[in-house]
Amino acid sequence: MYRAGEAEAGSVDWNPRYEWVPLEAISPHLRRAVLIGEDSRFYDHAGFDYEEIRSAWNRWRRGGRLRGASTISQQAARSLYLSPSRNAFRKLREAVITVGMEIILPKDRILELYLNVVEWGPGIFGVEAASQTYFSQPASQLTRPQAALLAATLPAPRSSNPARPTPGLRRRQQRILDRMERWDQPPAPAEEPSREPIRRPAEAIEWSSEDH
Repeated sequence: MYRAGEAEAGSVDWNPRYEWVPLEAISPHLRRAVLIGEDSRFYDHAGFDYEEIRSAWNRWRRGGRLRGASTISQQAARSLYLSPSRNAFRKLREAVITVGMEIILPKDRILELYLNVVEWGPGIFGVEAASQTYFSQPASQLTRPQAALLAATLPAPRSSNPARPTPGLRRRQQRILDRMERWDQPPAPAEEPSREPIRRPAEAIEWSSEDH
């Protein structure tokens, strides 16, 4: 809704593209790529990734660039109910909504909501609209490279264009593809195979200022 408000104010053009699809109609490659790129501990935390927050804080204290540590749950809450402003009151509301979503909704439902409402370019909302816009095919048919490219745009979706990827965007895509390759590898023969489905990689991806 905040994008519509911007359009009414004359600051942006408003011709939204959007089509809802259930989670099972979204390519598993895309789901994995987004988890790897945006929230590698999504299925382990309760809405807030304190390990990632601590890592971001320590990096900033050492003189690094302060970057966001928002989870998929927080981003879904923001996209559904809030504006992108960064004031303290908005962050408090985001936290409250995130807690409520985590209490009420299963993780797969939160992921489904996120993938259907996140912006993937100016006026392009949800993965189905993104897939049709950039690749002329449904989200269910996204390949691994296409999925990784879409996921790579999410840190800056309004300035990243999968149709004309920059070198930085290609670097992000390759880092996600490399992680997907490791994620898909079976356990070593000496290890006891897990009975649980593999849902995430071992660690989060670190984005650098050159990945733009």
